[in-house]
Amino acid sequence: MTSVNVLKISDFIILFSKQKYFNRWIIFFIDLFFSVLSTFLVFATLGNILKISLPVHEFIYINLFSILCSTICFLSCQTYKGVIRHSTFTETGRIAIASFVKAALMIVVLSCFIHSLSFLQVFLGGLLDLFLIFFILTIFRALLIIMYSMIVRSVANNERLLIYSEEDAVSNSPATSLWKQSDNYQIEGYIRIGKRSKIRIGGCPVYSVKDQLEFNGLVNRKGIKAILFTDYHAVKAESERLVRYCERKKVRMLMLPTVDELKGGTVNLRNLPEVRIEDLLGRDEININLKEIADELGGKVVMVTGAAGSIGSELCRQLCTFGLKQLILFDSAETPMHTIRLELADRFPDVVFTPIMGDVRMLARVESVFKTFHPQYVFHAAAYKHVPLMEENPCEAVHTNVQGTRNMADMSVKYGADKFIMISTDKAVNPTNVMGASKRLAEIYVQSLSIAISKGLHPGKTRFITTRFGNVLGSNGSVIPRFREQLAKGGPLTVTHPDIIRYFMTIPEACRLVLEAAFMGKGNEIFVFDMGTPVKIADLARRMIELAGLIPEKDIEIKYTGLRPGEKLYEELLATKENTLPTNNAKIFRAKVREYDFMDISILITRLVDLSIRVEKLEAVKVMKSIVPEFISKNSEYEKLDK
Repeated sequence: MTSVNVLKISDFIILFSKQKYFNRWIIFFIDLFFSVLSTFLVFATLGNILKISLPVHEFIYINLFSILCSTICFLSCQTYKGVIRHSTFTETGRIAIASFVKAALMIVVLSCFIHSLSFLQVFLGGLLDLFLIFFILTIFRALLIIMYSMIVRSVANNERLLIYSEEDAVSNSPATSLWKQSDNYQIEGYIRIGKRSKIRIGGCPVYSVKDQLEFNGLVNRKGIKAILFTDYHAVKAESERLVRYCERKKVRMLMLPTVDELKGGTVNLRNLPEVRIEDLLGRDEININLKEIADELGGKVVMVTGAAGSIGSELCRQLCTFGLKQLILFDSAETPMHTIRLELADRFPDVVFTPIMGDVRMLARVESVFKTFHPQYVFHAAAYKHVPLMEENPCEAVHTNVQGTRNMADMSVKYGADKFIMISTDKAVNPTNVMGASKRLAEIYVQSLSIAISKGLHPGKTRFITTRFGNVLGSNGSVIPRFREQLAKGGPLTVTHPDIIRYFMTIPEACRLVLEAAFMGKGNEIFVFDMGTPVKIADLARRMIELAGLIPEKDIEIKYTGLRPGEKLYEELLATKENTLPTNNAKIFRAKVREYDFMDISILITRLVDLSIRVEKLEAVKVMKSIVPEFISKNSEYEKLDK
């Protein structure tokens, strides 16, 4: 019999711990009971102390009035609607207001209808009732919170974690209060590095550690499985300290999602995203004036080519927040287009967008889109980007990157687009491969066309703007997804050369640069970004292995495969005083480049495209080198053309 009772109790405890919240009317009637009980106790005690002989019927009236006044106040202040275990000072304030209004109403009503009590006695009773009901309701909620926490801790098998943030950023983070809604994690407290401080935040203790040894002791003592970072800046600040402690102790590192991510549905609180290598390598994001960009793009028809790609899709996500009249998605990749279509429909149901399958190389298809929709802003992200593949297929690089850009630019002019923003690459600077050279040729065409329009040598009003940036972290086919795949297979991680370095930026950073360029550009400019400090790819591989909780060269091998055709050991520095001019944004510069005559370039590019259509590889590359004399091939079969 005893075991049955124990079983029933344990079942009740588990059931209680899984309850999201009690029915609000249960809370309402419990509050009402306590309120009437408070009135009963106050006036019963007051009658005994002051030796007042209250008639039974008047005492009953007092309690009936208490029911009426309490009902009015609780319904008005909605004290019963809050989820008790997430109660804050706001909820306590509601209780205080309800208690005060109830006491005030009671004083007024009793003064009029209860003649056995003087006004002073009624006022004293109301005042005592105010304090007692506030105390009872507050203690009731506090006990429920404590009981719930104790039960959850005793039966739940949640992952225990500590929260880290810089200084007081925890309390200022817009998403900080949301972690309590997750059922998968149990917050043990906060962690800080350095001086010990005996404080609590939100009822949780703050633990301080000075080094790896103290961190290990805290993790072991509290059974910590993860550290939760509140934002990107916290991760970046601790990339060489707390992050290292976690790597060595094999403690998971989680990132608190932003409110925008939660609203967009890209992440959820049941399974928080882990810290990625992108969070460690990225720099402070570009500060852009979102309101000014929204004012410029709001109510406009905007077209994005390559809309299903890494940059294009992120660009579409950001554009969806600016109140566009219509967003046109243009891409030739069917499945990725279907994926981005479903995502945008789910995340931005109020945005009018139209996905269109098409190829920038097909002039008739491109013109049909411009003729139908008349886009006012064109973001051209469609391109072939992989260096080794384009080195092997130079004619396809020309056909897509050069001819495709020409088609888009010509149609933008013909159908009166206001701005054309081309997305280029750092590999267009002193190119050593076909891909970089093809992007430089595309830059040359749109810039020369823009200059011709501005000088009145070519009809049209379109302003052309180009943006250059380096490698994009996590983009399709880039080194980081490749390393992740190799890690999942147990290695090795393949790096072309021990000393190869690259400049990196995140996909959101790249898209912010494009949006800023679209806003600040007046026409004819090529904007470049301060790429910060270059990263050695071999170090990147080691860090990714460590983030996975493994040891480089012991658990996972790093294998060097040699430079690929057309690949540089060191990328060109995009922004220097010698090759750029400053802009209003300290991170964005305007490149100094040679100007070309539009008519001459048109003739040369027509010849180049004809060679590419006929797949005359060597002749096509030779023409590319004649137009872009700084194009010197490296580790490539086309080196013989440079002699």
